[in-house]
Amino acid sequence: MPWNTARVRAVLRTDLPASITVFLVAVPLCVGVSVASGAPAELGLVTGIVGGLVAGALPGSSLQVSGPAAGLTVLVHSAVTTHGLPALGVIVLTAGLLQVLLGLLRLGRWFRAVSSSVVEGMLSGIGLVLIASQAYVLLADASPGGALADLAHLPGAALRAVGTAPGRAALAVGGGVLAVLALWKRVPRRLAALPGPLVAVALAAAAVRLLHLPVPTVGVGGLLGALQPPGADQFALLARAGVWGTVLAFALIASAESLFSASAVDHMHAGPRTRYNRELVAQGIGNTVAGALGALPMTAVIVRSAANVQAGARTKAARVLHGGWLLLFTLALPGLLELVPLAALAALLVHAGAKLLAPRARLRLWRTDRSEALVLTATTLGIVTTNLLEGVAVGLVAALAKTAWDVTHIRLQVEQTPAATVVRVHGNATFLKLPVLVDRLEEVSPTGPVELDLSALTHLDTACRQALTAWADQHRRRGLPVTVTPAPANSRLVEAA
Repeated sequence: MPWNTARVRAVLRTDLPASITVFLVAVPLCVGVSVASGAPAELGLVTGIVGGLVAGALPGSSLQVSGPAAGLTVLVHSAVTTHGLPALGVIVLTAGLLQVLLGLLRLGRWFRAVSSSVVEGMLSGIGLVLIASQAYVLLADASPGGALADLAHLPGAALRAVGTAPGRAALAVGGGVLAVLALWKRVPRRLAALPGPLVAVALAAAAVRLLHLPVPTVGVGGLLGALQPPGADQFALLARAGVWGTVLAFALIASAESLFSASAVDHMHAGPRTRYNRELVAQGIGNTVAGALGALPMTAVIVRSAANVQAGARTKAARVLHGGWLLLFTLALPGLLELVPLAALAALLVHAGAKLLAPRARLRLWRTDRSEALVLTATTLGIVTTNLLEGVAVGLVAALAKTAWDVTHIRLQVEQTPAATVVRVHGNATFLKLPVLVDRLEEVSPTGPVELDLSALTHLDTACRQALTAWADQHRRRGLPVTVTPAPANSRLVEAA
């Protein structure tokens, strides 16, 4: 669409205010994710800038916003710990090129074929690991390392924190941030226009400054000093097989998170729908540029995207402008970051982890579909006990096992009285379960009218149809009236009996 005066006015009226809102939401989250990942605070802002100015300007989705995501914090921290911060750039760059390739091969929509239980389990696992690790920052203590160790030693760390001045101060700051985030939905509408995370962090910074609390703050070394473009030594790391496992994990998980976010954002507005392959290419180009600068990986993030939609954005100009505001802030006001307490950022991420964990939603799933809940639980436990990539693999295996069970599962419910015998068949009647079906039918010995109810079947193949037909004919020959309620998808086949 060509730019004209009317379009410029529309952007100034809707997208410009929305971009400022998204910028205010993005600043504390970009910094918090970066610090929690073991990287300088500036690198998170660089990724946010690239997400806005580069990925935001490319076609794909018009309203979702990209930047460093809490969902990748665990993976990035593991990569930095294992391979070193200088290696992060080449890992992110290579993962971005892989994303571009996946998009050009038109594989974007295939990410939507992954079981939702595996995806939700992945988010729950990430949320639990994130909470466990960031809780130690809230307690002014050192993390033992590893999700299981973090969870096991958390009670002891809490007791130690209560007994020290720095621990009590960090707990007070983090608790205050969590209280503001929890109560922000209840504030008057005029105040609610301000982003809760920004207000919470600003209040925490003011309290630490005014009360001289012994709480560490963000260290700032300057934007240019933080950038670490990969050199020849870093590219040589690609000869290691272990690095490729990390690259693959970055590419697949960042792609899945971005495209699932796109699907959610599409439900929030009535504008153009996401073109998934193009969005995958855009995310890949963004990560390639971020990697070339030595910054964190990016994904589309639902919190900033939702803020963008709710603020009234209409075009991609809002997300591009938010990248411009991040750049201006990073160049002009980097000193403000030194006022931000680490405990406040940790509280932000604990809150984000709780949203990813979503215990109420998981409990509802357990009540409505326990087999899907078991897949989700297997994925979550796999991530907590091993790592992100292996945990997702555990979830995929569990999802395949559940599908195999669903495809072959069959259940007969027999209600026998002197007046009638009712046989209800549930599940999938396939040849794989034919012996079980025949054995179970042979156990039924009706003495009066027979009703064969197949309405609860989801699939009925020819072999099982013939077995059911033969059973019904057998009792008809004995002079018993037999009534068949057919399966919805196979009515004509069953009625032929």
